[in-house]
Amino acid sequence: MHQNRDFGITGIQGRNVHCSGMGLGIILLDETYPGFPGDVRNPSAYPYPIQYEVAQGLDIDKLVRGKHKDQYLDTILTAAFKLQKMGCRAIAAECGYFAFFQKEVRARLDIPVFMSSLLQVPWAQSIINPDKVVGILMATKKDLLEKHLSSVGVLPGTNYVVGGAMDNGKCPEFDNLWTQGLRPAIPQADYHLAEEDFLKAGTAFYENHPNMGAMVLECTGFPPFARALQRAINIPVFSWGTLMDFANMVTVHRDYYGHI
Repeated sequence: MHQNRDFGITGIQGRNVHCSGMGLGIILLDETYPGFPGDVRNPSAYPYPIQYEVAQGLDIDKLVRGKHKDQYLDTILTAAFKLQKMGCRAIAAECGYFAFFQKEVRARLDIPVFMSSLLQVPWAQSIINPDKVVGILMATKKDLLEKHLSSVGVLPGTNYVVGGAMDNGKCPEFDNLWTQGLRPAIPQADYHLAEEDFLKAGTAFYENHPNMGAMVLECTGFPPFARALQRAINIPVFSWGTLMDFANMVTVHRDYYGHI
């Protein structure tokens, strides 16, 4: 909701960036698939400015399953520097597996860096009963490395469990968008089928761990269905949407309008 202008702004002064009033800068994979509202690559659902920059030559397969991920750091940094120069207040990325580069990117930038939804795992662990576990729902479980977790502050062996929503072909509509070798020439997906498959995978993951106290959704394509999943399992659900809202709030804190 838009309120009156911020009367705390009484003048402007250059700060060596190209634009004013910027919000979040999102590093995109070099892919051309569409995203439902709520997907990080679809800005229409978010109430703050979003600027995109493509990490040239870095696709899903290289980021998620590539054997030598370090070789892509320079292209990621190039995109991050461009977003910073544009005037973005914080940097994020469009895939949870970007967690691999969290420490390296934050060390080079002068603005906050939120490379992965997995950054929320330690926070989720800290708010639930220690006898409960945080469910980390990845796109594919087998592609999660120890560095993905350690880079965002998750201690190995602590109270978390990992699942894969797309494992064993459980979400074919997602494969139609993201999986090389399975998606059609023109990537496409049906919303209702995607939601149905995702809910089955997410609720099964929850039911397999009765002591789950919160769930963190890794994939940037999961937020469109996060509310439906939460209705089904009724626990706190963290997603890219919650991370981006937090990143925006801490870098451009909203004012409060009300009455007494």
